[in-house]
Amino acid sequence: MTDFLFTNFVPSPARGRVLVFDSGVGGLTVAEEIRALGPALGVHYAADSDFFPYGDKSDEALRERLPRVAKMLCDHVRPDVFVIACNTASTLALAEIRAVLDIPVVGTVPAIKPAAAFSQTGTIGLLATPGTIRRAYTARLINEFASGHRVIMHGSIELVRLAEAHARGEDVPIEAIAAAQAPLFEAPGGDQIDTVVLACTHFPLVRGQLIASAPHGVSYVDSGAAIARQTIRVLPHETEARGVGGSAYLTSPPEESPDLALVLRRYGFPDAHLVALDPIAMTSAPMAL
Repeated sequence: MTDFLFTNFVPSPARGRVLVFDSGVGGLTVAEEIRALGPALGVHYAADSDFFPYGDKSDEALRERLPRVAKMLCDHVRPDVFVIACNTASTLALAEIRAVLDIPVVGTVPAIKPAAAFSQTGTIGLLATPGTIRRAYTARLINEFASGHRVIMHGSIELVRLAEAHARGEDVPIEAIAAAQAPLFEAPGGDQIDTVVLACTHFPLVRGQLIASAPHGVSYVDSGAAIARQTIRVLPHETEARGVGGSAYLTSPPEESPDLALVLRRYGFPDAHLVALDPIAMTSAPMAL
């Protein structure tokens, strides 16, 4: 279930170029939402594959890297809107990224507000990376929108890796998914959780497995549809229509990750280009898929 409080929408006629960014393939779930809401948009995708996953990197390393990667990608792709489809990056360096870009930047916010409105038991689960769990930004969202609720949090890098593996076509046992989310329900009060916030864009990739392996009936909510709506809102009114096709951009050589390139192709990004922080390694030649 994605953004269940807003199930009805009318596709927007908006045109322009959007660049969706994540460390891996999780942001493809957001790109799908944007394409559904804005079918005339040119949606492109970028993965910082050379630094995946973000969730186990230090705050200092990410703060230093993220603005540089964002600026490099936007200089290369020249989008009208830059979408950070990553909770870890958004909760840590959204302001720093906005400071180096001169276009609208849309971040990813954990869907705590709609989850609090939906919960009947007053107990919400927050499934995220360890980085998102420890952010002061996340604590402020909980205080602002779920202060009257019990919020049980669990940070899992393993679930990120499992979701990435699933997207790449690997066999991921449902027992592994169950084990990755189990601490959420095994915590004190976890048996009262009726709504879980998927606070990592990778996690909707295994939504079905999460639902199937939950110990009791639970609704899962993410921010994908809300991000799509915000992208349409901030898109400049005067923008050049640049087609509906999309390319993918990686920070590691595409030929080193053929399975990643195949995932991108399945999601409608047939060309994978290297855009590296090291200018010597940089090339605009696409990988043949």
